[in-house]
Amino acid sequence: MTLPGELLNYGWIGLTALTWMGLSLGSFLNVVIYRLPVMNRREWRVGAREILEMPEEDFARPFNLARPNSRCPNCDHKITALENIPILSWLFLRGKCRNCAQRISIRYPLVELLTAILVLTCVASYGYTWLGLAAVLYTCILVALAYIDYDTQYLPDQLTLGLLWLGLLVNLTVGFTPLHDAVIGALAGYLCLWTLYWAFKIITGKEGMGYGDFKLLAAIGAWLGWQVLPGVLLLAAATGLVYALFGIFLKDRERTQPIAFGPFLAVAGWVSMIRPELVTGLFLTH
Repeated sequence: MTLPGELLNYGWIGLTALTWMGLSLGSFLNVVIYRLPVMNRREWRVGAREILEMPEEDFARPFNLARPNSRCPNCDHKITALENIPILSWLFLRGKCRNCAQRISIRYPLVELLTAILVLTCVASYGYTWLGLAAVLYTCILVALAYIDYDTQYLPDQLTLGLLWLGLLVNLTVGFTPLHDAVIGALAGYLCLWTLYWAFKIITGKEGMGYGDFKLLAAIGAWLGWQVLPGVLLLAAATGLVYALFGIFLKDRERTQPIAFGPFLAVAGWVSMIRPELVTGLFLTH
């Protein structure tokens, strides 16, 4: 098997450094995926207590993306640098905490490996360029959003709105699509799901999706242009339906149990960046 030429522009040393960067980004994304929802819940509780004029809640220690240092959730053992090497530490520790032998989820090294593969794919597609760097940034945010939504059925504004504005900024400079297509894409992405949401709610009296999905599709439109949106929706809906049916078949979920739509939008949005002609070709002909 031969590697895409772009990956070897800086030789095997460059490829090794890029792979390590991808693994390290995945390690950081694991922190974001776990901590950002906790940070938001704390912020909501503080705001609610202020509105209700309740005493301030005294948290034991600061909690953000940098502090405290990573710890075992079972025994509070502080994770050392040697225990925090992407993938290798998990393998060396055999997937267990060194202090209490509590199992460490295999999802942590899988997120690291997935991120590295996606980063390599971005550079293979766009090269060691500013556009390649933008593709890596887009990818990392999508990975974080997909996992957070899967865990919590919530897409945080810090990531969705940040991704939207970054998309417009990128297309103002290096560009995946002309800026006017990006602006239309952002508007069309939001309004499309907003319209579907209200139509479904008026007909059924139920909420079919959350506002975070509107913002995520708007962000995808801001990065890639309005042309990809029909294909993104079709691909996301198809993969989401297959996932739901598969879960029902395996009796892992109830028929009426809602699923997070964000992960499927994220997958479709990423595929649209790597193979835009494939996604737009679902609806548009040239």
